Amino acid sequence: MPEYNININGKVKKIDADTDTPILWVLRDHLDLVGTKYGCGIAQCGACTVHLNGSAIRSCSVAVSAVGNQVITTIEGISKSTEKIENIVKKAWLTHDVAQCGYCQSGQIMNATALLKTNPNPSDTDIDRAMTGNICRCGTYTRIKTAIKTAAAQLT
Repeated sequence: MPEYNININGKVKKIDADTDTPILWVLRDHLDLVGTKYGCGIAQCGACTVHLNGSAIRSCSVAVSAVGNQVITTIEGISKSTEKIENIVKKAWLTHDVAQCGYCQSGQIMNATALLKTNPNPSDTDIDRAMTGNICRCGTYTRIKTAIKTAAAQLT
């Protein structure tokens, strides 16, 4: 089994995994980082969203062998972050009581944070476009959008 050194949440971790093992399973099974959720397994629901070099990706569909020296950030990395944007997003999520069951929220937060890093003043259309593919079974889309707008207002 190949050995990989992956940069995860600011630390390099050594793991042994098959080349086609999705990042999701490396995170959950090899590194015990279980904040990233399994939803559909085909990159359609967004529950497994993480950042790869700051961009939101679906970790269920990217093999560990494709990561190389790129930087992976998970919801655990966001949770411990001292960066302004991450803290503003987390606070907005709490202010607007976004989570209902909470299952999709790590993916939602990861996607919203990636959006605001590239576009700190998104329009409704920008938010809709960026968040498409992050499914919330509880239907908290209005609260998600409101929280993103609140966070964006604090960034500008």
